[in-house]
Amino acid sequence: MRFGIVRFPGSCDEVDALAAASRVGDAVLLWHADHDLQGVDAVIVPGGFSYGDYLRAGAIARFAPVMAQVEEFARDGGLVLGICNGFQVLCEAGLLPGALLVNLSLKFVFRQVELEVVRGDTAFTNAGPSEGRLSIPVKHTTGRFYAPEAELDRLEAAGQVLLRYAPGHNPNGSLRDIAGVCNEAGNVFGLMPHPEHAVDPLGGSVDGLTIFESMRAHVEQHVLA
Repeated sequence: MRFGIVRFPGSCDEVDALAAASRVGDAVLLWHADHDLQGVDAVIVPGGFSYGDYLRAGAIARFAPVMAQVEEFARDGGLVLGICNGFQVLCEAGLLPGALLVNLSLKFVFRQVELEVVRGDTAFTNAGPSEGRLSIPVKHTTGRFYAPEAELDRLEAAGQVLLRYAPGHNPNGSLRDIAGVCNEAGNVFGLMPHPEHAVDPLGGSVDGLTIFESMRAHVEQHVLA
């Protein structure tokens, strides 16, 4: 199992994502100007401020050369995980529904939050509790999930909402407390919380490993078998 972690100018969490993925498999960094994913089995688009978040968070990174390969990889069924800024990039690229808007507080938030697992049977949640909670930190200014009401109804009905902020833990005003969504095919997932910062007991939680272990289990069962 080999993870590829994309590094954009302005990324600040790609090294942590690399270290987290390395706990469950092999991992390699992919440069934003690359035209080759180096044969990875899953792609992680990490957090940070790609290209300084100029224009709009994720709007420039969406056009990076490597993203053409990521989009093709996703269309072919490859697993793609977007964390924080990576979630924004995937929404801008049209790989995920909805948009991430500025927090209702208009301020940067950094705190540990409790997440409710809505679905535990997906490629990104299968290693955790089918129903239960994860404790994972958030740190962002632009993390408020938004979609029109009709689209939110469709996402709920299609089972594309995988994580919600637990009651009282919504840090940004995301509609319906949505913390993470997947695409219709279930192979692309984005979330605002940072699972790569919750993989060591010294940090107070190892719940973030659930995401990475789930991806490994899915790939080993469906791709590498």
